[in-house]
Amino acid sequence: MKNISGLNALVTGGTSGMGWEYCRQLAAKGCNILMVSIQQDLLLTLPQQLENEFGIKAQGLCLDLARDSAANELLDYCHSRQYTVDILINNAGMFFFHELDPSVQGKAFAMMDLHITTPTRLVMLFGEEMKQRRSGYIINVSSLAAKLPAPGITVYAATKAYLKSFSKSMYFELRNYNVGCTTVLPAAIATPLYNLNSKLLKLGVNIGLISTPQRLVKRAIRGMVRKKHVVKPGAMNYYLPVLIKLLPNSLEMKIWNKYRDAIT
Repeated sequence: MKNISGLNALVTGGTSGMGWEYCRQLAAKGCNILMVSIQQDLLLTLPQQLENEFGIKAQGLCLDLARDSAANELLDYCHSRQYTVDILINNAGMFFFHELDPSVQGKAFAMMDLHITTPTRLVMLFGEEMKQRRSGYIINVSSLAAKLPAPGITVYAATKAYLKSFSKSMYFELRNYNVGCTTVLPAAIATPLYNLNSKLLKLGVNIGLISTPQRLVKRAIRGMVRKKHVVKPGAMNYYLPVLIKLLPNSLEMKIWNKYRDAIT
């Protein structure tokens, strides 16, 4: 695999879950790290932890990526510190399971900004600089849900479908400039994003229904370095969409009504 030691990485949502694992594995390969997150307390300690463990340079920036101006603020921050972004990891995300109604309007619009608006702008802004240098790597973290629209995750699935489509198009637009754009489609991952209790997470990992962040990120980085257009880790990416398509609408409606009653 190509040596990426010495390159500068920018990881959004870098203080927890898959984002933190991207930071760790890239740092282990010798990359300098800029982690962006809204978790101010973790940003005070995690960059130093990476520097101590891997001997690279790391820094943290507290920024709400759901804000309209976030991408431009991040670009200005990098320019002011002469931090050239060689690797962009669009990982920041959020999740909620609820019927779409006015009570979740704030969450829904924040999710659209976080999953659509800001990643699009980051790819445009940092991707343009990569095009000019004719080098660079981009990972956009989508989801298996992009292929499985379902009630309760209406906006989540739709925004991840946007990321999947956007990334595939950008793969072709950027490849002539020697810039890679890789879409990652995780299935269920053992992270805090889904708010599952620890026993369910452990059970899911043990029986193979839930993957670990370590395994997923390792495959994602390998695909990124090879400039693959998509990485689909886990058997669920192959058999689950087929099984879901075979479900009669009446059965899907019964399943939804059962869980809908549990959240209303």
